[in-house]
Amino acid sequence: MNELKQRQTENEIDYVLVGDYYIPDLKLPEENRPIGKFGRLHREFLKEKYPARYSELILSCELWSYLADVNEQAQERLDTIIAQMKVSEDVTEELKAHDQMEWVRRCNSIRNRAEEIVLSEIVYG
Repeated sequence: MNELKQRQTENEIDYVLVGDYYIPDLKLPEENRPIGKFGRLHREFLKEKYPARYSELILSCELWSYLADVNEQAQERLDTIIAQMKVSEDVTEELKAHDQMEWVRRCNSIRNRAEEIVLSEIVYG
């Protein structure tokens, strides 16, 4: 009687014995980074405007990593733009100490404009 091995490797693919059949032992790549706000927005954009690219990313198991990268790029760009706008518009800690409401108004305005730039450049670009 021929004894079957529990695991077998052929053509650099691992196979596991299940019943009388060898089935490929496939594992999805692990990705622990969050996709965040910008990643979720970009995912919806891909689904709607580029369904073929979206399907390709899903089938190649690269969607989550791709969206996490997009989110990180967008967040870094947002932080850079906000810092530059604060400097150019003279939004300082001195203003915060002197007139908190004006400081909050300016910071909110800067954040909203910076998010619009990031959305148009990275998320929907």
